[in-house]
Amino acid sequence: MSDESNTPESVPYPRGIRSYVRRAGRTTVGQAKALETLGPRFMVKYQAQPADLAQVFGREAPTILEIGFGMGEATAHIAGLMPEKNFLCCEVHPPGVGALLKRIGEQGLENIRIVEHDAVEVLDHMLAPEVLAGVHIFFPDPWHKARHNKRRLVQPHFVAKLLPRLASGGYIHCATDWEPYAQQMLEVLSAEPQLENTAEGFAPRPEYRPLTKFENRGIRLGHGVWDVVFRKK
Repeated sequence: MSDESNTPESVPYPRGIRSYVRRAGRTTVGQAKALETLGPRFMVKYQAQPADLAQVFGREAPTILEIGFGMGEATAHIAGLMPEKNFLCCEVHPPGVGALLKRIGEQGLENIRIVEHDAVEVLDHMLAPEVLAGVHIFFPDPWHKARHNKRRLVQPHFVAKLLPRLASGGYIHCATDWEPYAQQMLEVLSAEPQLENTAEGFAPRPEYRPLTKFENRGIRLGHGVWDVVFRKK
């Protein structure tokens, strides 16, 4: 991410909330090949107007928005478990996009489309009202330092953007391995009158969300993982 101290005076400060942090990383040969061969079919160009999701996916089906899928391990797993649902997945990290495309090819998945763009702008401009059946936000950047907590994605103004795109009965599922952020997620979503918690406090991990290699390693080291699942009334 660029140094905000170099922000031009013409750009309002602070900048709007973003769903991502730019990370360094090298695209492997396999990922690059997947980008070249599968990208044209499974990647969707960002547009500043509502997309026709039935046209994007080639069918009518409940659509789940995934914000920041990392290397796509959980995304591919869940999409494979739920072939009856569409998964619109946002990620700005090219190696991650290539990795998910590679998984799509290896597993023969047809129900994933990728937007290589900031999910906040996708929400603001590319999604029509009440078009989403669910939202997955798994392990977003925790911004550990207190002075950076305002950069966290799950905050009231972000939820205010999200709710109009979520259909009645649709859900928001967040997961994190950083307990202070888990508490914040629970507090923010609990404070929204249009949402109801599906559990008493934190939720058991839903069966569809797999334990990733990263998560298993953390559990072995004694780290916790917290899931929060709310439904729109």
